[in-house]
Amino acid sequence: MAETALSRIDHLSDVTGAYGGVLCDAWGVIHDGRAVFPGVEEALTQFRRTRGPVIVLTNAPKPAALIPGQLDRLGLSRQAYDGVVTSGDVTRHEITERPGKKACFIGWGSDDALFRDLPIEFGDVENADYILCTGLRDDGPHDPEGYLPLLEQAASRGLEFVCANPDIVVRWKGELMWCAGAIAREYEKLGGKVIYAGKPYGPVYDLAKAAIAKAKGEPVSPAQLLAIGDGAGTDILGATQAGIDAIYVTGAGGVHVPADEANNQTEGQRIAEVLRDHGARAIGYTEGLNW
Repeated sequence: MAETALSRIDHLSDVTGAYGGVLCDAWGVIHDGRAVFPGVEEALTQFRRTRGPVIVLTNAPKPAALIPGQLDRLGLSRQAYDGVVTSGDVTRHEITERPGKKACFIGWGSDDALFRDLPIEFGDVENADYILCTGLRDDGPHDPEGYLPLLEQAASRGLEFVCANPDIVVRWKGELMWCAGAIAREYEKLGGKVIYAGKPYGPVYDLAKAAIAKAKGEPVSPAQLLAIGDGAGTDILGATQAGIDAIYVTGAGGVHVPADEANNQTEGQRIAEVLRDHGARAIGYTEGLNW
């Protein structure tokens, strides 16, 4: 039976009348790591002006306080959003829940802002109490499978794996780049226990809903919120599990899902199938945000 096609949404203003708040992903929706996509600032600013608060909800493994400065440098006005919630915020909580425990760190050196002010000690996999992963290491390996020897040793010791960014990939300069979620997935295949800090898991949505309520001055039900993201298994699945409607971004910096002409599928049918395979639902898809 043919998959029901997901509707294409060309203008955010066409669907936002019922919503009083937006949870908007950053990388792949707002920017590509180099610049803000055309139309995004106007779309978010107009939503704020006419509908309600906008919270940038990102799987960036950094404290939320650092993100506005990054968005400034990329060219996004602070008039476009009310606040930021990150997977880094949840990760910091996980670190503070392990006082006196030693972490084996996997990630970029620049990710140290996540824990710079926290009482944390680091070690090798042989003497660590858990794994803390924010992404791939600067000096490699540069693919998830390259970490298997370390992961096998960690799994044999029964170490927990705290994943600060559940994303599998992001698009960087036109190329897909592996994220911490890809390494966490390999660890789960080995039978290791993974604690995911960000989307699609519940704790980060609790923080985001609290941020919306603070900006709005009153509690907001999930039915009043709209999520916007480009990750089927993170942004859209997380919204689905939280009871929040979502728009799936496929173009710009998103992880594009083309039509499948070989199987006689339109783009809308193919996207609906991809979301269904992830257990996710959306009210529609768009190539990029425009008001």
